[in-house]
Amino acid sequence: MASGYVYDPIYLEHDLRGHPENRQRLEAIRRVLEQYGMLGRLTPIAAAPVSRERSSGCTPAITSTWSSGQRPGRRAPGHGYLRPPASYDAALMAAGGLVEATRAVLDGEVENAFALVRPPGHHALRGRGMGFCLFNNVAVAARYVLAERGLGRVMIVDFDVHHGNGTQDEFDTDPAALYLSTHQYPHYPGTGYWDETGRGEGAGTVVNVPLGGGIGDRGFAQIFHEIVTPVAWRFQPQLILASAGYDAHWTTRWRR
Repeated sequence: MASGYVYDPIYLEHDLRGHPENRQRLEAIRRVLEQYGMLGRLTPIAAAPVSRERSSGCTPAITSTWSSGQRPGRRAPGHGYLRPPASYDAALMAAGGLVEATRAVLDGEVENAFALVRPPGHHALRGRGMGFCLFNNVAVAARYVLAERGLGRVMIVDFDVHHGNGTQDEFDTDPAALYLSTHQYPHYPGTGYWDETGRGEGAGTVVNVPLGGGIGDRGFAQIFHEIVTPVAWRFQPQLILASAGYDAHWTTRWRR
């Protein structure tokens, strides 16, 4: 069965030259996929803006930023740099793109799917955006499958230099969602120590793997073999969602 991908040109419109989280990231991924003949082998999945109902539970209330006349190029507290209205439109399509990718997998249209979306999401909290993230895309998708698709167990695997504090905060009391993160520690945003394991009914459903710098491929392979795989077997998820961060890749550079 085919692998799917979600992409929309609107994701390139959330862009300010000189900002580290810019459109060049997405352009580079598409360029490599085309170079190696992969893009034509993937099944396209159309993105759609996330509905207010699906986003209201786990996305920040940023609408006031736009209604207050926020100007392009100004810094909005907690949200990073915004380019109204393109940033808001792109954020709606990013969260909606995750929902559509998940729906396509659950409906059997594709075996798996990759969402080439921007802006990112794993730092976004319910009350505010954070760390260049406006909506918590993976959290929206996880809530969708738990609330609307009848799934009882979803696992979120987050690999990045930075800890996904927003995703952990959303699910750390929810026994239906297991959140596992590998990240450099101590590093922004300062969360994700090994003793953060979930609260209340969600105790034991948060697994943080704080790392030093320079772990390398061999180190990550060992982590997935000794931690990620056993945790997944124990939890028995019906769906696995991945927050795929690439800040740790050896070719990553902040271009200006």
